[in-house]
Amino acid sequence: MDPNPDLDRFDSRRSTAYARNGMVATSQPLATQAGVAALREGGNAFDAAVTTAAVLNVVEPMSTGIGGDAFALYRTADGDVGAFRSCGGAPAEATIGTVRERVAERSGVDPTAASMPGAGPLAVTVPGTARGWERLVEDHGTRSLAAALDPAVEYAREGFPVSEVIADMWATGEALFTEEGAREEYLLDGRSPEPGEVVTLPDLGETLDTIATAGADAFYEGALADRIAETVRDRGGLLAADDLAGFEPEYVDPVSTTYRGAEVYELPPNNQGLVALEALNIAEELDAGGYDYDSAERVHYFAESLKRAFHDGHHYITDPEFEDVPALGSNAYAAERAATVGERAGSVSIGGPGAPGDGDTVLLTVADEAGNVVSFINSIFGNFGSGVVVPGTGITLQNRGSSFSLDPDHPNRIEPGKRPFHTLIPGLCRLGDDDWAAFGVMGGYMQPQGHLQVLSNLLDYGMPLQAALDAPRWRYREDGSLAVEDRFPDGLLPKLARRGHEVVVRPPGDFGGGQITRLDGDVISGATEPRKDGTATGF
Repeated sequence: MDPNPDLDRFDSRRSTAYARNGMVATSQPLATQAGVAALREGGNAFDAAVTTAAVLNVVEPMSTGIGGDAFALYRTADGDVGAFRSCGGAPAEATIGTVRERVAERSGVDPTAASMPGAGPLAVTVPGTARGWERLVEDHGTRSLAAALDPAVEYAREGFPVSEVIADMWATGEALFTEEGAREEYLLDGRSPEPGEVVTLPDLGETLDTIATAGADAFYEGALADRIAETVRDRGGLLAADDLAGFEPEYVDPVSTTYRGAEVYELPPNNQGLVALEALNIAEELDAGGYDYDSAERVHYFAESLKRAFHDGHHYITDPEFEDVPALGSNAYAAERAATVGERAGSVSIGGPGAPGDGDTVLLTVADEAGNVVSFINSIFGNFGSGVVVPGTGITLQNRGSSFSLDPDHPNRIEPGKRPFHTLIPGLCRLGDDDWAAFGVMGGYMQPQGHLQVLSNLLDYGMPLQAALDAPRWRYREDGSLAVEDRFPDGLLPKLARRGHEVVVRPPGDFGGGQITRLDGDVISGATEPRKDGTATGF
């Protein structure tokens, strides 16, 4: 094994950042600065996480916002490890039969042949973000929700220049937005903004200010909740005001495994954290990280581990209140799955809905000098979510319902109040007694694949934080192909093809975006994704 590969070949544009008082890493510089300002003003890592997430709702609105869900993994200054889930379920009227009939009405297909739409009003589930933000700062922060949201309100009202990668992502709205309100809110005379162009989102600013002043109840009850439900129902969806009023966030026990002596924590079902844990366990059984970094064996055995974890996760992971989920993260099960891996690519189907296609979100990490370390993830799933924007509010509603199945025999079938298979997985890792890292790789079903690769870069090959994110990535795709970046060493791709992999070269934007913040003793370090616009900044 090559324990310390030549890091220069990754063409890093950044170095790992170091600080003593606090660190924020995220996908947009203005959001990072807002989080650092929250720390400087006396807030802790939880306050800074919510502040950063709220600013991202404004400056990266196609990826995240109050119309979506939010999750966190964290280690507190007192040494507690916890997981937080603020994720809504399907509307009370969302039965398989009702959804099939609505799809048939909209598309003209036979109801028995209908499938869950990828976007539109039927894909809308109850948003969890607003109550999630409020609960997190109330339970763990030191500042008010109003203080946390103030920078986001200011950017929405006063304007911000759009950054380059985000401008490219924003362009998807030109085709997606067809309904009243959406084009007016997020397009400029029918077009997306150019890089550096200043945009204001006054309606979103007003909504955020309302929540800051009146609390999250203003989103889930009363006039605003009625407008949200009315917008969805007028477009053929099923969301009702009562669905919103009944929502509450929850604390859950994280799931974990050890890899190369480090303890890795993930979110339990209905999130896909078990996919990452199963893949790590299979890879360790195969000693995938024991091969030279540039070898075809390394990529092959990691990819085969991930294939099996995806197959299992996409069949079994669902809302545990509706269906039992097997112990996919156990070492015994990993040994069984590892025994099915050979020297050639296996024919392993994904199975079930929610195959690993494209998606995006925001993942941010924060650490403070007191010892709080937070990995926070916030999303509306697809770019601009469902495409449904509540007129006059700037609220873009997520399309998480698209992960449900209309197959009555599938564990992830749609049912009233049920939470869908969820891609969002913040990550937390204990590398030593006083050495903690908050990490994650955003981007739909790239997330567990990114967790696997970044953790291996850190733990198998000893890379610095920034190099672990800079390194070229691969991605297992729905069609069974193995997508790779074009920065892999010469000769590796033909070797993978000879092992039976259908290798395709894809652009960097297909491989997600990661952030890492690490607290090792009294030194904080951070790194940010080179494929995004962001920064890691400390003080």
